[in-house]
This record gives sequence, C-alpha cells and structure tokens, in this order.
Amino acid sequence: MDQGANVRRMPYTAWNAFVEIFMAIRTAYTANIEHISILDENGVLDEKLAKTASGEPLLTPEQVLFLYERMVECRQLDEVAFKLQRSGRLFTYPQNKGQEACALGSGFAMRKGQDWLVPCYRENAALFLHGMPMGHVLLFWAGDERGSIIPEGVKITPIAIPIGTQMLHAAGIAWAQKVRKNDSVVITYFGDGATSEGDFHEAMNFATVFNVPAIFFCQNNQWAISVPREQQMNSETVAQKGLAYGAQCVQVDGNDIFAVYKATLEARERARQGGGVTLIEAITYRLGDHTTADDARRYRSADEVESWKNKDPMIRTRKYLEARGLWDEAKQKSAEERAEAMIKKIADDALNFAPPTTDEMFNYLYAEIPEELRRQRDTLRTNSLSMNPEQARLSESRR
Repeated sequence: MDQGANVRRMPYTAWNAFVEIFMAIRTAYTANIEHISILDENGVLDEKLAKTASGEPLLTPEQVLFLYERMVECRQLDEVAFKLQRSGRLFTYPQNKGQEACALGSGFAMRKGQDWLVPCYRENAALFLHGMPMGHVLLFWAGDERGSIIPEGVKITPIAIPIGTQMLHAAGIAWAQKVRKNDSVVITYFGDGATSEGDFHEAMNFATVFNVPAIFFCQNNQWAISVPREQQMNSETVAQKGLAYGAQCVQVDGNDIFAVYKATLEARERARQGGGVTLIEAITYRLGDHTTADDARRYRSADEVESWKNKDPMIRTRKYLEARGLWDEAKQKSAEERAEAMIKKIADDALNFAPPTTDEMFNYLYAEIPEELRRQRDTLRTNSLSMNPEQARLSESRR
C-alpha cells in the first residue's frame, strides 16, 4: 500500500499533528542591515567604535592627517579638471567632490600591490593611493588612450564608463584569485543607479555562488544621473539587495572616513578567510554635476545641495584634526598651495604629451602581440590585401 493511503488512514489526532508540522506558516528568512557611523558632521568621534577588536585605534590621527591631505589634492584636481573641460582641453569630466571619503577610506583598507581595485569613474583618490599616476586620469578624459595604460605592478583596471560592466570583471578577477590561491581581494565600485542594471545581479550571483574574495562597494550618491534613488528602486536600502544572493551586507555613512575604512577592512579580512562577498552601501552625495556635460540645477533643489554641503567629508575630517591640534587655517592654506602647484605640474605634463604614434594602437592590445598584428604595425598596411596572395583577386575586382 502506498504512503498516501497510510496517511489517509492515520487517526484524527495524528493527522492534526502531521498538518501542524508540515503545513504551518513560519518565517523562512529574516535579516538586519547595520548602519555604521563613527565620525559625525561636527568631527566628533565615537571613541568606542573607532577601535579594532584588539583595542587598537581604527585609524591613528596621523593616518587621518595623511588621508585629509589626499582629499585636498583630489579636490584641487577636480577644480583644475573642470576648468580644463570648460576651456576645451578635456572632453568631459565627472567630479569626485563630496565622495572623497568613500574612495580614500576603502582604498586605504585595501593592500597596495596585493588587492585589486576595479573602479567606475568617481574613485580617483583610491586609484592614486594604489599607484595610478594622477596624470593618467586627465589623459583618459582628454581622449588619450595612454590614460588607460596601467603601470606594471599596479593592480587596477582601467576606468569604466559603461554602467555596471566592471562588476562582472571584478567577479571574474576574484574567481581567478581564488583558483590561483592568491591572497588577494577584489573591490569594485559603482553607483546606486548601477544596481538597477542586470550586470549587478549577474555579478553578485556569480560571485556569491563561487564564494569569491570580492567586495562590492556602492557609492549611493542619491542620484542615477537625474533620477533620484527612490524613483529607480523600491528597496529601502541598496545594501539589502545583496541579501538575495547570500552576501554580507552593511550600510555606512559614506562621508565618514572611519566608518568606510572599518566596513571595508572587515570585508577584506572576511574575504581573505573564505567568508565570501560583502556588499557595502556608502551613503554619500555628489556635490557637483554628474559630469561636466550635465546641469544638476535642472533636477536638484538648491536646498538639497546646501544641506549635503554641511555633511562634506572634508569639513568633518578637518574638524576632527583641528580638535586634536593637528590642523589649522595656516596648514590649510599651505596644503592648498602645495596641491595647486602639484596639480598644475601634473596637468601641464599630461596635456603636453607628445602625440601618440600609430604603434601604440597595437602595442597595448595584447601582452604578446600576435604575428598578424605585428606585421600590420610594422608595415602600416593590413595583412589581408598587402601580404596574402590569395586575396589579390579582391584588389583586381576593384579595377
């Protein structure tokens, strides 16, 4: 007799117990998303949260000083790049202004020369920390392909313009690190709008299924170009999107360099130990336009922008340093003057490069150039018509 018949003949009380066990409504899944904030808008530090598990300072005042000076430099680069675009020397440029703590806090937590950075286009400060020459960024936005040449030993991929594609690259690079048993972690950057792209979901699914050592870092600056976050997603947070894939998920104050550093450092160590993927949502704001081709005044209110100016990561970081006697107006002026001189030289050098040669379009395509392309490079003629006798009839047919 089949099991179904046995079930039907069970006593009434036993049947009730069976139903209660197998047909009850129960909670299948619950989760919480933590929000981390350590340094507030007034530069006041939560001393307890600003320590590691061993009781050491999360960031020393000297490290914060170093990172603040990098903020000053990157803010100056933004100003120079903006002027260069307006004078016709750059095609376009996306300012990083207001999001420096995201790039610096996360970039500082990753190991230079060991971990991989897979950027979007608003992470300049992190790229510079890891060895990307500043001038390369200006070359890139001037349309010079040499801006995408990554120096030997620098573990950074080129700036990515298509929205979301770099996340797929990061998942693949992280998988390669795992297969090769390298002690490397990959961090990839993207905006809130990119999480509405299929690439985000495919990359997250792949990365979590294969449990790769990767960090997905979302700079939620509230706007997907001109579309506000609440109109292009229905989730209350970006971070919760990672729950569907089994990733560790956390939200941080993206203008708080301590919170960003803490979340990234913990995610990096978890990934190194086989704990897999972390999705970090950093709440921040772009104080400038989306790019120099945009006019944010058409869709953002002046009051909104003004309220976020008070949350500027540079302001709160400076207040923290001033409270500890490490910064004052004289040091600010000196730092700005140094940054101005440095960026001016970098811009002059970058935009006065000798014109590229035709060889360069071949030399940087492959690690080892294929023979066919080598012949094209050396002869400046295509192989199909100038060197292959079987194709001669093509030229004859055109007479």
